[in-house]
Amino acid sequence: MIYSNPLRGPADVADWVAEGPVQSGTYNPGTNDDGGPGSGSDGATALVLSGGVDAEVHGDHAHWTLWCPEEIPDDVRIAWEFLPLEEPGLAMVFFSARGHGGEDLFSPSLAPRTGFYPQYHSGDIDALHISYFRHKYASERAFRTCNLRKSAGFELVAQGADPLPSPEDAEGFYRMEVVKDGPRVAFSINELLLFQWVDPRPGPLGGGYFGIRQMAPLRAAYRNLSIHPL
Repeated sequence: MIYSNPLRGPADVADWVAEGPVQSGTYNPGTNDDGGPGSGSDGATALVLSGGVDAEVHGDHAHWTLWCPEEIPDDVRIAWEFLPLEEPGLAMVFFSARGHGGEDLFSPSLAPRTGFYPQYHSGDIDALHISYFRHKYASERAFRTCNLRKSAGFELVAQGADPLPSPEDAEGFYRMEVVKDGPRVAFSINELLLFQWVDPRPGPLGGGYFGIRQMAPLRAAYRNLSIHPL
């Protein structure tokens, strides 16, 4: 095990680095916010993440990124559980994130980041990022895909179908898994392989930081993050 976090509530991400207006809470699988029945009732709580400002008022500045503070090596299997609670919105993870010149992601020499998306895909950091549960816009909800992009540059390098349902149809948590193996990246949900890609260029992105990102007003629950060596 390289890193593990049960993600049972806000205390478990107290040392994570928040960029943008992220809001955290605790999901009780026995009840929902109105006190009614909840999904995934196996007795374990989970971390709820959402935006902390009005998405209609703040637009693209209502979105956020939350970074795990520990640098992750290359050749790893990253797994977590995900449950959508309220849409519209979009969920994403970053990995292999570093400064464009090899700097630590949190180096003061890098430009400040506030959750505004262009700072991540076309700024002074390099990263791979997978967007899934792409339910923000009508076109995304009409034809659902998972996308892998390589940045800086916002290059779409792989795409696959997204089997995640809307919140009203979700039955418990879904197991997400990213394999980062040198130039190879693979992504699966509930052991269903959705895409894999091998970077054809020399010097593929290696180790770096892992982060969670959402587009507001999505509310979603997360738990059981684990990172193992291959």
